[in-house]
Amino acid sequence: MIYTITLNPAIDRLLFLDKTLTKRKTNRASKITYDIGGKGTHGSYAMTQLGVENLALGFAGERNFEAFEQIVKQKGITHSFIPIPEGLTRESIVAIEPENQGSTMLTEPSFFVRDAEKKQLLDFLDEQLTSEDIVLIAGSLPENFQMHDLKDLIQLAKAKQAFVACDLSGEALLQAVQLGVDFIKPNEFELAELLNEKKDSTGEAFERLTQEITCIVASKGEQGSVCCYEGKQYQVIAPEVKEVNDTGAGDCFVGAFLAEFSKCRDIIAALKRGSACAASKVQYEDSSYFNPREAEQLMKQVKITEL
Repeated sequence: MIYTITLNPAIDRLLFLDKTLTKRKTNRASKITYDIGGKGTHGSYAMTQLGVENLALGFAGERNFEAFEQIVKQKGITHSFIPIPEGLTRESIVAIEPENQGSTMLTEPSFFVRDAEKKQLLDFLDEQLTSEDIVLIAGSLPENFQMHDLKDLIQLAKAKQAFVACDLSGEALLQAVQLGVDFIKPNEFELAELLNEKKDSTGEAFERLTQEITCIVASKGEQGSVCCYEGKQYQVIAPEVKEVNDTGAGDCFVGAFLAEFSKCRDIIAALKRGSACAASKVQYEDSSYFNPREAEQLMKQVKITEL
């Protein structure tokens, strides 16, 4: 089983603008849609689309729990989110400009998580996790979820000998590395910041990180991504596609990667699946949708070279 943990989910409100976003001007939207937000939920959606069993966990505000749950159900995601009393799941506004000019995201503050809800999540995992499972912890931390709480969460999963994947940033990413999780996915800037290195020190950074982390996938923008796994490094070039909305593409990659990796631990197959699904995702309007059949064809265009 794969468990995804989204500690600070969101409801994405997608605004499709008529024209380029301009400051000090009324920017009008031609269409508004809603989608699930949060890295872990996007990962669960990708896994679900690929037919891989998973359970989405985390917290969700009680005040708009029905609206949040309705979107989760529409996505077909099996879930067990813990309601936060009097809490409100944040809404993220994604303004999407026409003609592939990019998107801008604005997000609300998170809810406040009490010790009781933290314990409820840990107790559930303590009862359910086994060494055969994969745990994905992804996204930002809500208010009052401290670094020691993240440490408790990661240490519990590690104690159960589950494969622990983290798609985090900043101090949370550093915490994950210090605890020796099994998978991280930093971008090149996060990787450099993580090790206090310059941008051109990616190779050395990988050498140091691989002593702690089983699998690292570092995105490098237009240059694709680099993966280090079991002492080998791979350059990954994704297919060229027409981009409509890149929001959630990295989350889609992680979900699809872990879905494939869970089957046979084949790193090449996992990299191809993740890259192809992400390439499919950016061609669509919402934050999570991709076409599995289309991704199957795009896999043939993914280029992987051992360095």
